[in-house]
Order: sequence, then C-alpha cells, then structure tokens
Amino acid sequence: MWILMIEALVAFFLLVFIVWWTMYSGKKPAPPARKQVSDEKDAAEKLK
Repeated sequence: MWILMIEALVAFFLLVFIVWWTMYSGKKPAPPARKQVSDEKDAAEKLK
C-alpha cells in the first residue's frame, strides 16, 4: 500500500515539475523582422 502512495506522490511531483518548468522557462523575444518591416513602411510613406 505504501509503495502505491509513494508512486502516486512521485508522479504528482513530476507532473508539477514539468508544468512549472514549461511555464516559467521564459518567453522568447519577438523577431526583429516585424519591426523593420513597419519601419520601412513608415519611411516609404514619408517619401511620398
């Protein structure tokens, strides 16, 4: 009986650890290409 409870606790903590690891691993910054495209559009509109 104790072995089943220990196994359930280990599985629970493993699940919590995996969720925590994926949630707080950090967000990657947006690629700068999107900003450059909008800057180019603004520059093209100023030339008109």
